[in-house]
Amino acid sequence: MRHEPNASPLSQDALKTLVGRAALAHVVPGQVLGVGTGSTVNKFIEALASVRETIPGAVSSSEASTQRLLALGIPVLQAHAVEGLSVYIDGADEIDGQGFMVKGGGAALTREKIVAAMAQRFVCIADESKQVQTLGAFPLPVEVIPMAAAPLVRRFAQMGGQAALRLIGGQPLVTDNGQHILDVRGLAIDDPLAFEDRVSQWPGVVTVGVFAHQKAHVCLLGTATGVKTLTF
Repeated sequence: MRHEPNASPLSQDALKTLVGRAALAHVVPGQVLGVGTGSTVNKFIEALASVRETIPGAVSSSEASTQRLLALGIPVLQAHAVEGLSVYIDGADEIDGQGFMVKGGGAALTREKIVAAMAQRFVCIADESKQVQTLGAFPLPVEVIPMAAAPLVRRFAQMGGQAALRLIGGQPLVTDNGQHILDVRGLAIDDPLAFEDRVSQWPGVVTVGVFAHQKAHVCLLGTATGVKTLTF
C-alpha cells in the first residue's frame, strides 16, 4: 500500500536529499558510474560534487542528467565506450517488496533500462511514497513508435488499462529517442516479469516501464526516521 504523502514530518524534497546523499556510499571510487534521471537523481548528482575527483566518468540515461553531470565536471561517456558498470543509481515511480519497479515518469525509461542492463547492481533511491505492494497505481509509461500508438491503446484496453498519449503543451511529448509515451492507468501488475515479457513483444513498443528483469538489488528509502536500506 502506498504511504500517505503527509506520513513523514520531512518534506518529500528533504527525503530525496537524504537518499541522494546516502547513495554516495554505493559509488565505487575509480570506476565509471551509471546515473539515472529524475528529481531524486538530481539530488544524487548534487551530492556527487563532493566526490567528483574519484569518478572517472559516468554513463547517463538522459540529456538532462548529462548536462547536470557535465556542469560538475564529471565526464559523460557513451554506452558503447564502456564494457560494463559496477553500479547504476536511479529513482523509481513505484517499487514493490521484491525490487520490481515502475519507471519512466521522466520519459527516460528506454535509456534507463539500457544503462541498468549494463550494471552489476541497481541501487534505487526513493522516498517512502514510492513503496507499494502491487505495481500499477502510478500510470505505467510505455515508450512507443508514434504510428503504433492507436493500436497499442486498444491492446491495453483489452487488458483493462486506459492508455493515453503524454502531451506537452497540447502536443505529444517527444522522448530523447524521438518517440512518444503512452501512460496507462487502471492496471494491477501482479506478475511484473510476465507483464514485462508480454508487453515488450507487442509491435511498436520500444520499452515498457516495468523494470522486472532489471530490478533493484538495493533500495535506499527515505522515511520519517531516516534512510531505510532494503535488499532484494
